[in-house]
Amino acid sequence: MATRTQSAGDRPSRRKRPRGLLALAVLALTLPFGAARASVQEGIVSWYGERFQDRPTASGELFDFSDLTMAHPSLPFGTKVRVTNLRNGRSVVVRVNDRGPFVGSRIADLSQAAAASLGMLSRGLARARIEVLGD
Repeated sequence: MATRTQSAGDRPSRRKRPRGLLALAVLALTLPFGAARASVQEGIVSWYGERFQDRPTASGELFDFSDLTMAHPSLPFGTKVRVTNLRNGRSVVVRVNDRGPFVGSRIADLSQAAAASLGMLSRGLARARIEVLGD
């Protein structure tokens, strides 16, 4: 009985994963969260109001347009943030409870109450600075 030996060309190929693949995957997953902790960000903010009243936010709580809250793409829920309207210098402290905005390059969506405090209701948009506040 003849036995057949495998040559290098007959063996199933075992693809090796690059050694750094796992490290790269971990880094890719953590970068957005690490970047979310940047303490100051400037850009365009908008607001949303009564139309979303009593709808669930991404955090699970119901939206209340009269609360001082904000939607942000990545800051942890519950984070306190000072938002300053760069046009008029008015500022307000809000709490992150939702995700967004999902339009253009806006950096945050404010509740109607927060937008009123900043004097931006009629314009709808404002150039603002957001600063993450410590505990």
